[in-house]
Amino acid sequence: MAGFRVSGMASGLPPNIVDQLMEAERMPIKNMESQKTKTEDKLKLVTDLETKVSDITKNLTGLVSRKGFTDKQFVSGFPDVIGGAVNPEMANTGEWTLEVLQLAEKPAAVSNGFPDKDETRLGVGYLKFKTEQGVKEVYVNQNNSTLEGVAKAINDSGTGLRATVVNDRSKKDNPYKLQISGLGTGSDNQVEFPVIYLLDGDQDFYFDESRPAKNAKYKLDGIELESGKNQIDDIIPGVSIDLKRAAPGQPVRLNVTENYESISNKIKSFVDAYNAALTFIQNQNKLNTNGKNPTLGPLGGDGMLRSVENRLRSIIQDPQFGVATSISRINELGIEFNRNGTLTFNPEKFNAKVKMDPMGVASFFQGDGFNTGFTATVKRNLTALLDSNFGTISGRKKSYQSRIDQVNQRIENKEKQLVKTEENLRRKFANLEEKMSKLQSQGAAAGAMPRGQG
Repeated sequence: MAGFRVSGMASGLPPNIVDQLMEAERMPIKNMESQKTKTEDKLKLVTDLETKVSDITKNLTGLVSRKGFTDKQFVSGFPDVIGGAVNPEMANTGEWTLEVLQLAEKPAAVSNGFPDKDETRLGVGYLKFKTEQGVKEVYVNQNNSTLEGVAKAINDSGTGLRATVVNDRSKKDNPYKLQISGLGTGSDNQVEFPVIYLLDGDQDFYFDESRPAKNAKYKLDGIELESGKNQIDDIIPGVSIDLKRAAPGQPVRLNVTENYESISNKIKSFVDAYNAALTFIQNQNKLNTNGKNPTLGPLGGDGMLRSVENRLRSIIQDPQFGVATSISRINELGIEFNRNGTLTFNPEKFNAKVKMDPMGVASFFQGDGFNTGFTATVKRNLTALLDSNFGTISGRKKSYQSRIDQVNQRIENKEKQLVKTEENLRRKFANLEEKMSKLQSQGAAAGAMPRGQG
């Protein structure tokens, strides 16, 4: 009896037969993963649209307040004499004149000169200062009786004074001096410089020159006033004035005006963000003719896109009611649709309108701050698209995410099923191999027996 001829396994089947069968069994999973990938791509696109729509309000929110446009600027006729900064939420536009008669100064004093700063001994004892907070004393001993030591002792004493060793090159033999100054300007920070009680010094120590604290003096619209500081926050509402240099007889014109460039840039940013959302929708609905069959974008034809586009267009086209201005539509400010279906912005027209009627333009945007006004209208319409519970865009995101979750669950269930299928197949083929191997062994034994036996 001829023996069994097998190749590979005893059964004659390929060694990777189970892997091949499992590959076929996994085809539904691959199809589901392909379906999930397409849905994930759509979810990313919807998230991108959500971001673009959300960006539309970014620069509108802070455009105006109850006082008008929040972008105001401070202009000084002589910035080297008077500088300043404006708080747009607090400031009103207007014009003032300010004449700086005298700058506020700190109290200060300077000592006589010494040949060095760290060897000559001033003696031991104390320095007594009379300040607005009372009498302050600084003690000097053998360890700190040089100019540098005394300066450090004063600075460490908490007396509200600052001491520095200066090098006065006009005094070649004795160039080093101790300069002491108060920390604050104005008469409220006056200091009487010290009574000196120092004994056994290498040379006499005394104060050569002193200067009292001074208030700043200025004329605001011709009225003379004083301030303890050169930075003044309480003479023009919402404006911080910085007196830089005394200039008696030189009144400086100060203006708080609308910052037209910044306002215009914010409106342009609004238009750019609006156009980014519209262009996204247009691109999704555009036919791609590169292939054999023209196709739309992944979201093309989606009713959600039509809903978003209609909302966006109504924002521009609908009039504003209940605003305290004759302006009723945004196109009166140089913002209107072009042939491409997106917006164009004419900054010259906008700026001219703002200059002519700044409060009217501000009122158009602001309204009552809640229900009326262009900004409130934009927010209301976009909330209908973005609201996490009921928004059109949010709803589509949830729908796609739900589909992805369902596919993930089906894939997980299928994977569990395939594990059992693979176990069963391997067990069956193992049994088959075992049986075929026995048959092969029996056949080989039968073939080896001499003829005539049995």
